[in-house]
Amino acid sequence: MSERPILVCEAVTKRYGALKAVNALGFTVGRGEILGIGGPNGAGKTTLFDVLSGLSPATSGRVVLDGDEITRAAPDRICQMGLARTFQLNAAFDSMSLRDNVRLAAKFGRRRLAMPGLTLPRDVREAADAALDFVGLSDRAKTIAGLAPVIDRKLLMIASALATDPKILLMDEPVGGLTHAETDVIMDLVRRLKQRGVTILLIEHVMRFLVGLSERVIILHHGEKIFEGPPGGLVEDSTVVDVYLGAGASARLRDHLKGVIA
Repeated sequence: MSERPILVCEAVTKRYGALKAVNALGFTVGRGEILGIGGPNGAGKTTLFDVLSGLSPATSGRVVLDGDEITRAAPDRICQMGLARTFQLNAAFDSMSLRDNVRLAAKFGRRRLAMPGLTLPRDVREAADAALDFVGLSDRAKTIAGLAPVIDRKLLMIASALATDPKILLMDEPVGGLTHAETDVIMDLVRRLKQRGVTILLIEHVMRFLVGLSERVIILHHGEKIFEGPPGGLVEDSTVVDVYLGAGASARLRDHLKGVIA
């Protein structure tokens, strides 16, 4: 018998009035898999992440995380059950240090607290320090988040998510605004996360990042799935080329894939 998927989406729909931002979307994610999600602006990618993480619950359909339905669960409870995320925009408490940001995530994102209290237990401090070390921020942990460069703020979001001890991590455009070298840093980090057993869903427009890491790719358009398969199949799918890649980007991606395979 094959292992149970860690994430199952069944006919997930999110409506805003008459608009279906996500329309009857269904897919599964295997434990330890890296799944890439692409598509043009307005395709429903971030809305899907909002649904999965509980920020904007599905209008209809089901979401199941590691055997437990989370369709109507609150965002904090979903995080405590093992699903964490990062955001397109830098989400942090700007007046606090990088370390204190991660400590807050470790305290409230790992388990439900009946009486939160004002102190930080030792395991919370250790989890935060381990996450900062993993992403390479330990030597800059005292930096105020609002003063940190873009790459460090991206790493901060990943560290904060990692401090919650996630089973699955949703990463929304993790290399947006980064240089080529900084993108390589995040690529290496994602590979190390996979080695730790974390399942990862990626949204990204930078195609070398998406196809270089993903074992499987889903392309959305107008809230619907128009492609699902290995990255190499993107350039062979006429619908994907027409509505998303375009002829020029498709040719460049084909060349990139040839280089990866070679």
